[in-house]
Amino acid sequence: MKIPVFVSCPTSLSLTQEKSRAVLVKFLEELNLEPRALGRSDYPAELPLREVMVIARHCAGGLILGFEQFQATSGIWKRGTKGEKKLGPKESVPFPSSWNQLEAGILFGLGLPILIFRQDGISGGVFDNGVTDVFVHKMPAETVGSADKDSLKEVFLKWHARVSAHYYAVGT
Repeated sequence: MKIPVFVSCPTSLSLTQEKSRAVLVKFLEELNLEPRALGRSDYPAELPLREVMVIARHCAGGLILGFEQFQATSGIWKRGTKGEKKLGPKESVPFPSSWNQLEAGILFGLGLPILIFRQDGISGGVFDNGVTDVFVHKMPAETVGSADKDSLKEVFLKWHARVSAHYYAVGT
């Protein structure tokens, strides 16, 4: 039997993003973990946020995938404060799905082991180092070399140990 883990990931991804996601999902499959996600494996019968909670309660861990979903090419950070800063004319800022933040909060609140990856440029909330008790990892490229694959495998194995311990301790 596979151990269920919640995967927080947008349902609409670019081809490059989808290939990066596939690299990570392959690790789940190799470790006999079952990815569960709203809009991918599970569909809401009620309110989506409530459904996230229902799914997450039956999982033994969480994987947060911070892919760019919106890009701002102009704007003002902290408008009206001393720290106000305008985005430069050649700057842009990528933002992940706000669902990543909500789902990570639910997983954290349930005390589940969390593994976080973020695409280049993604920051804020759970994607900032030191916000949670886990390290935030760089999203893998769509093709992974053997050295990077070995490093990723080590990251997944450490997380898998915590997920398995949680699963068998709680009996999810």
